[in-house]
Amino acid sequence: MPKLRAAVEISMYPLGGDYIARILAFIERLNRHPELTVVTNDLSTQIWGELPRIMSVLAEEMARAADGSPQLVFVVKVLPGIAAPSAAGTAAT
Repeated sequence: MPKLRAAVEISMYPLGGDYIARILAFIERLNRHPELTVVTNDLSTQIWGELPRIMSVLAEEMARAADGSPQLVFVVKVLPGIAAPSAAGTAAT
């Protein structure tokens, strides 16, 4: 059975410290997973792929971001059944 495709939108809010560097490091780590499509804009990061894989990557990377950091807040929206946009529609605006 094929795995469910999904789109996930995530925003990370470090509550103190060098928050910009922590956000950029988190996004950089998400981009290291070639099986996912990751698009970042000024407000959030969108991720497309197989839902189980997205959730696995997010669990790993969220734990890594929280390890040794000040308190973090993540806001996540999950849209099951959504395929990745075409290549022409992936540019951040």
